[in-house]
Amino acid sequence: MKRTLIKNCKIINEGEIFESDILIEDSKIRKISNSISPNYPNTKIIDAEGNYIIPGLIDDQVHFREPGLTHKGNIFSESRAAVAGGVTSFFEMPNTNPNTTTIDELKNKFDIAKNNSLANYSFMFGGTNSNLNEILENDLTEIPAIKLFLGSSTGNMLVDDVGSLEKIFSNVEIPIATHCEDEQTIKNNLKLHLDTFGNDIPINYHPKIRSEESCYISSSMAVGLAKKTGARLHVFHLSTAKELELFSNNIPLKDKKITSEVCIHHLTFSEEDYDKYGAKIKWNPAIKTENDKNMLWAGLNNDLIDVIATDHAPHTIEEKLNNYTSCPSGGPLVQHSLVSMLEAFHNNKISLTKIVQKMCHNPAILFDIKNRGYIREGYFADLVIFNLNNPWTVSKENLLYKCLWSPFENKTFKSRILHTIVNGNLVYSNGTINDSIMGMKIKFER
Repeated sequence: MKRTLIKNCKIINEGEIFESDILIEDSKIRKISNSISPNYPNTKIIDAEGNYIIPGLIDDQVHFREPGLTHKGNIFSESRAAVAGGVTSFFEMPNTNPNTTTIDELKNKFDIAKNNSLANYSFMFGGTNSNLNEILENDLTEIPAIKLFLGSSTGNMLVDDVGSLEKIFSNVEIPIATHCEDEQTIKNNLKLHLDTFGNDIPINYHPKIRSEESCYISSSMAVGLAKKTGARLHVFHLSTAKELELFSNNIPLKDKKITSEVCIHHLTFSEEDYDKYGAKIKWNPAIKTENDKNMLWAGLNNDLIDVIATDHAPHTIEEKLNNYTSCPSGGPLVQHSLVSMLEAFHNNKISLTKIVQKMCHNPAILFDIKNRGYIREGYFADLVIFNLNNPWTVSKENLLYKCLWSPFENKTFKSRILHTIVNGNLVYSNGTINDSIMGMKIKFER
């Protein structure tokens, strides 16, 4: 039996911060106690030196680009970046090439991840206008959710037929995760700007094209459909203050049928930043006003918003340099999500316990994840140790994304991730990654 003993750490877990030791045996946490003796055989000791330890982050929305788009990233490269950033589990999206809308393609992705992912993994299954039967054939203990693109997507993944949507909402028992932007509104807005600018639309018009109205029309439709059918709905990447009125914070999370998520970029940037960062902060949904950003922070802290994620979506820098209509939306974030939120803690925007709630506990609750998301005896030892006051600066030399760029380049973060443990294995330690140990397939208790 392999053992690891973590000494002298401050645990942040389930709303509390306390000093303790943690004993890991093989892949799971065996004991949490004030002072655990190091006299166990075959024990590796990690001295946390008074630093903080939290459950590994569960990122419920990433695009690792494999299969079919691996010039941008792949499961190996992006999972390396993830564990360096404290993300020990991820759910990858279905808009790869081919789309993950069949059981065969889902199995293919699991096979790729088994041999290439340093973090724990699962894959959302994509809905289309015509694949309900395929959706219902899934093993519900193997996938976190059904993903629906209600705005434009790749391949055949735009679900715009109302009858098909209602059938999916009425028949699917697990969470339905949605990208909510109204396609017709976006097309109308884009035509107006094309008539004015041609293809060289200035990037700061992006939130006018993918507007507040487009988000609210789609989000409110999805929420209405969930209420009508009783479906379990999770709305991805809120970007507007107006959408917050669609959600509730007056019932426990485990009893919520309609939940929501906000992403790092919508909490970090506003439309005032387009002049500085250009297409590096072109995302869908678009980054919007300073007021929207501030209200998203408020919604996060008062529990209208349940989860913080990244929507990590790398593109090459050459693709990002194209003109507006040819420039893809999205950017890399998994390596910097935790340190970004710790920076927000330093700026008095969020507490440490709230960060852990939104990035570790709540994804585990919402998706029925088995034995992850908490520091508990008997749970998998997915853990992150960080120093709150050890500044470092993001540079091309320390980026791990395959695309080799980040909107955070030249940004100095006050906090530093020291160690990341996945299933009891030390996979990241002070800048060094162990590429030889793969993560596990996530299971769901249903």
